[in-house]
Amino acid sequence: MTTQDTKLITIRQAAKMLGVHPETLRRWDNEGKLKAVRAGKLGHRRYALKAIQNFVSSQT
Repeated sequence: MTTQDTKLITIRQAAKMLGVHPETLRRWDNEGKLKAVRAGKLGHRRYALKAIQNFVSSQT
């Protein structure tokens, strides 16, 4: 596995990359459209960079 496969980014970073609001990503996570990884004690959403790239590729 490469670093890119395991690199996690914040919801804000993912939203910026995708050009959507963070709330959209929360909704997509709840719907199963783009799943997040939960991190830390509070369960903050993190997104695998590779998953974001795959999602972008599948939308075009």
